[in-house]
Amino acid sequence: MANFLHEGDLPAGALAGASAVAVDSETMGLALGRDPLCVVQLSAGDGDAHVVQLARPGYDAPNLKRLLADPAVLKIFHFGRFDIAMFLLHLGVMTAPVYCTKIASKLARTYTDRHGLKDLVRELLDIDLSKAQQSSDWGAAQLSEDQVAYAASDVLHLHALKARLDAMLEREGRAHLASAAFDFLPHRSALDVAGWEDVDIFAHS
Repeated sequence: MANFLHEGDLPAGALAGASAVAVDSETMGLALGRDPLCVVQLSAGDGDAHVVQLARPGYDAPNLKRLLADPAVLKIFHFGRFDIAMFLLHLGVMTAPVYCTKIASKLARTYTDRHGLKDLVRELLDIDLSKAQQSSDWGAAQLSEDQVAYAASDVLHLHALKARLDAMLEREGRAHLASAAFDFLPHRSALDVAGWEDVDIFAHS
């Protein structure tokens, strides 16, 4: 098991053959249109993580973009709404098909309001994640070993979480609702990018 740091793009052939890839991103903040996308991390669920430090502002990352848009590869996120919006805004790609462990958790784990990644991993996998680097400078010219390790940790457990959550969704009869929500998620992200980030278009008012 290893963490690989790549400059600018995912190497050709990396993650080849994977049917499902865990994906996350690091940014300079949480405001669409203001804060740039800096890092994208990925894992095929084999214990290895690929951390891509993007070249801003050009974002010339054809291999990464191809993978994100590949209809044959499922992309697994935790709170994918934000990452997918960032990819659409900065990389110009619509990421699909997708799975979101946060959405799955909210539909399956109705006995709690704790749906953060740290909470999920602790309860379902009995693993404690460190969030010490969450608010560090992801736009730095050189990432620290701690930053790379933190970025990797956010994708290394998503495949296992998906398996546990899928079983819970099936048990509770909500797998079809989750599937529909995942199908809509890229469109929800597109609405965010288009300016409807804080508007519930399904609300009566």
